[in-house]
Amino acid sequence: MFTRINKLQIDLPMSSSPDPNGAAAVQELLGGKFGEMSTLNNYLFQSFNFRQKTKFRPFYDLIASITAEELGHVELVSNAINQMIAGTTVPGDPDTTPMQNAKDLRNSYHFIASAQTALPVDSMGKPWTGDYVFSSGNLVLDLLHNFFLECGARTHKMRVYEMTDHPVAREMVGYLLVRGGVHILAYAKALEIITGVDIKKMLPIPDLANARFDTARKYEAMGSQRKLYTWSATDYKQIAQIWKGQHPDGGTLEVVVGTPPGGPIPDLVPIPESFSPGVSDEDYLKIAEKLQRAAGLKTK
Repeated sequence: MFTRINKLQIDLPMSSSPDPNGAAAVQELLGGKFGEMSTLNNYLFQSFNFRQKTKFRPFYDLIASITAEELGHVELVSNAINQMIAGTTVPGDPDTTPMQNAKDLRNSYHFIASAQTALPVDSMGKPWTGDYVFSSGNLVLDLLHNFFLECGARTHKMRVYEMTDHPVAREMVGYLLVRGGVHILAYAKALEIITGVDIKKMLPIPDLANARFDTARKYEAMGSQRKLYTWSATDYKQIAQIWKGQHPDGGTLEVVVGTPPGGPIPDLVPIPESFSPGVSDEDYLKIAEKLQRAAGLKTK
């Protein structure tokens, strides 16, 4: 089971200006082949399908705990996309064509299908597919695939970082570069334990340190690259049998029981020109009154 916490994994900056075409590029990090929906669902189904969980518990715990983190990454990228689109159009009478500039943008579907918010698609608008899920049932093969998947995801994040200088995108990508590096190293260490092969000698892939990215440096200064979370107060603690020793930066690897502190989830403002949320102030007052009566509270 999963416990949901009403926070993002980090505090995203408030958007001061839109970059809808940048948001279209960031969609690759959500619904692309190497996006967060792929990492999430690969690990999710591998954890569901894992055989001999008791015997190979540390490896199961590793995949299961990273699954929970990836769910938060899906939420984080989605919120970044939402923030990047915010402010692209302005309210107006329908006959004034208030959303006419949207037709010339990279992903008009953001404005037609989702009221200017994230979609489960890649940067070209292609829907995410379960064909991207690899769950072979062979532990070594799955771990090797996951290592490769995280390396591919890192490559795409680096390229998207260079495509938009929007502060929300940069903050999100900088953080995910650091956390993705944690997952790459974790899978490399797991493979070394099983096979004896020092996969770490290939790291990083691509060979470009996170410190080269401005928004990644602060997370490394906080030691995020050395922390692996259990995402549970009681379970998945056997990741400590894998996540131990020294980080390539010389620091000590740390298993943190629970979750990172996190940051607030942005509250999206209404977009009248998109008929979203489509509830007037008068309707809201009626809804509030009904809820108060149902709770036994006095109403005016």
